[in-house]
Amino acid sequence: MSVNHPILQGSFRERKNLFFRGLVVVIALLVLAANRPPALAQTRSLSETNTAFNVEVATRAYFERLTPEKKQRSNAYFEGGYWLQLWEFLYGIGVAVMLLNTRLSARMRDLAGRLTRFKALHTIAYWFQYLLVTSALTFPLTVYEGFFREHQYGMSNQGFGGWLGDFLKGLMVALVLGSIALIPIFALVRRRGERWHLYASAVMVAFMAVVIVIAPVFIAPIFNRYTLLTDAKVRDPILRLARANGIPATEVYEMDASRQSKRISANVSGAFGTTRITLNDNLLNRSSLASIEAVMGHEMGHYVLNHVYKMLVFMSMLVVLIMSALRWSLDRLLARFGARWGISGPGDLAVLPLAVALISACSLVATPITNTLVRTQEIEADVFGLNATREPDGFAEAALQLSEYRKMEPGPMEEFIFLDHPSGATRIRTAMR
Repeated sequence: MSVNHPILQGSFRERKNLFFRGLVVVIALLVLAANRPPALAQTRSLSETNTAFNVEVATRAYFERLTPEKKQRSNAYFEGGYWLQLWEFLYGIGVAVMLLNTRLSARMRDLAGRLTRFKALHTIAYWFQYLLVTSALTFPLTVYEGFFREHQYGMSNQGFGGWLGDFLKGLMVALVLGSIALIPIFALVRRRGERWHLYASAVMVAFMAVVIVIAPVFIAPIFNRYTLLTDAKVRDPILRLARANGIPATEVYEMDASRQSKRISANVSGAFGTTRITLNDNLLNRSSLASIEAVMGHEMGHYVLNHVYKMLVFMSMLVVLIMSALRWSLDRLLARFGARWGISGPGDLAVLPLAVALISACSLVATPITNTLVRTQEIEADVFGLNATREPDGFAEAALQLSEYRKMEPGPMEEFIFLDHPSGATRIRTAMR
């Protein structure tokens, strides 16, 4: 049998010298081990260090950076949002009732039918009318919430012309995407009988998945300009962090969000090859490098933990439940009021205002559930980011910046029902812990 190991191939003297060198190494290791402080002493030292750092004291020190005026302003802005959710819902219900009781929805359907005999174009024509009418009717509330209120609290940098331009862009996107979704949905409702809600749910879930994929590349640039980030001191640490966590990105993009607002934000968006790392210029200009890295670590956590796919699964289940409730409700309401409204059945385009109102009601009831799921994912991403970047103070500073429009210390029930992100108090305490 041949001997190929290099140690065994050497001379006896070489093997003897190797043996004695190995023996010296072993003795040296034993001496070091004998002189090492006992494990109990190490544990005591670490315990003493941890006792010296008080999590609550450190957390309160960050809270004290906010003046009472800033806290009051933040609380007023965020709590006002609770009422806006209610008013938006009630306003939308009122618009739906008006469209149905005046039979305006039925007249829009008839007009669409006179314009074209093709079902697909018929659907687009109705959707175009519905979108214009409802946007006009809800415009007073929309302009108050999106423009006047944002200026009232100092959150907006945008003039009315710029805001209106973005609003009209949003209408065009809604027109295109809504048409793409509604054509197959109404076709299936007409053809699939009592199980139409299951087929419609499948279309809606597929549509959501497509939007997730195309949004970073095709939709987001409609509203903002995206450029490559060239500042190496910011870009390189982000890319190192991405590589360390298996994120397939070779560039970092900067978005000109400052033309619209003062909010800081970042994201790792897209899926199936459209992944893109983006941070807005507010984060770049208003935050320290430590805060930028902490925020990007959080956003990468969403990607690494597959939150977008988990959310898609959850939303799929929620869509099926809501569509099942919609079918049950439509059957009963149309049996009683369909003739008055001029609606022949669930496949009639004129039913859309009623369907939107019912879906809005279901979504409002499900708000604590959806908020809790999103908030849980945000907490997971927070912990991931803290572990990945080791920037707890940078993360706490970012949480303070978010307090401009998020309540820092809500009550437990308030957080459960209304918050889709952890409170500032929770985030700073997590970082300090």
